[in-house]
Amino acid sequence: MGTAAEETTQTCPQCGAEVRADSRFAAWCAGCDWNVDPARPEEKLGRLARARRALARRHGEKLLAEVTAGGTLRARRDAASLLAYAVALAVHGLTVALVAGGIWFVVWGWGGAGMVPGLFLLALGWSLRPRLPRLPEDVPVLHRTDAPELFALVDDVAHVVGTRGVDAIAVNARINASVTSYGVRGRRLLTLGLPFWEMLTPQQRIALLGHELGHYSNGDTRHKLVVANADRSLTTWHYYFSPIPDPKPLEVFVNLLYIAPRWLVLGVLMLLDRLTLRATQRAEYLADRMAARAGSTEAALELMDRLLVADSAVITLQREVSGAALTGPRGSRRAEDRADGLWECLAADMASIPEHERERQRRAGALRGHSVDATHPPTHLRHECLLAGAAVPAAVPVDDDRERRIAAELTAARTKVARQILRDGFGG
Repeated sequence: MGTAAEETTQTCPQCGAEVRADSRFAAWCAGCDWNVDPARPEEKLGRLARARRALARRHGEKLLAEVTAGGTLRARRDAASLLAYAVALAVHGLTVALVAGGIWFVVWGWGGAGMVPGLFLLALGWSLRPRLPRLPEDVPVLHRTDAPELFALVDDVAHVVGTRGVDAIAVNARINASVTSYGVRGRRLLTLGLPFWEMLTPQQRIALLGHELGHYSNGDTRHKLVVANADRSLTTWHYYFSPIPDPKPLEVFVNLLYIAPRWLVLGVLMLLDRLTLRATQRAEYLADRMAARAGSTEAALELMDRLLVADSAVITLQREVSGAALTGPRGSRRAEDRADGLWECLAADMASIPEHERERQRRAGALRGHSVDATHPPTHLRHECLLAGAAVPAAVPVDDDRERRIAAELTAARTKVARQILRDGFGG
């Protein structure tokens, strides 16, 4: 089911050195970095996105400099974070005021014209309301009775990083993992992207759990929920004040009226970014430390490397989707076989990626810096941050018997997600 590797040899056109490569990956020169990043994205960014990238770069490099100079990363809320929290609460307060004003107008003008502004304010407040995450309904969700061994592993890792376990685990078809709180009671949800889980070794999975649960122990999820909802409300406001395209004479006047509030909203959005980026990046560095504590420094570094080669996983899954489509309706048995073997194929392809391709991805990531993600520090800075301290062994070692039991508990979810990918395609 995989693609056979073939070694190729050529001369570097830049420095003349011999370049040995794997036919599945880009040929590049380790001596002069020729072709190290052939697919570097050229993004056209707006003013807000450019400002976010610039701030992220400054904060990420400053934090790293503090750590490598002997400083420490601490789970704390500095003045900027507290001010961001206050700004977020003010944004939510405006939403509450709109709702309260709407109720007053409706009650005061009941049955008359006064109800019109009241209903308008209520509708506006409803569109700006904070949203509490809920359990997903379109992917498998596991509870303790469904996967006791998986939850036991999560509990062990949670104990190591200084927090409690989760109440539910959702399994989806993404190359990602995350944690959040859901519902009014703030229950905990861990979301595991099954393609990501399956491309990791058992020890790397422990490091992944340590990283994600580390966000709980550092208090990031509670803080993020309030600020993220404020950011969403401000983004909605910015949309409402967007200029009307191809305006008529009256709409030109409306666009002029929109300029001041639109820039005010944009200013508050940029202020929130400035106040939260440092804390956001500190949270990622801290979560990486928790990953190392749970799964070992080596496993935490390998986990980051697996993220760097995620594009290879996407190609593997897309190739399997194409193969399943070619079987046609008469090949249902072959399609079932592909679903059953999808994860084994993905794991084998990931394990076969040569070290020189991993090194190319590391160098390409260093060149791109914050060009891909404005909130997470670049992988090469996260590497340096972990390596700045003493390497630590795994506090939660791999248990082969437990791994087999966890795999058995995930059987139904693995089959369901594999069939979903082969049926609907895979976008990453």
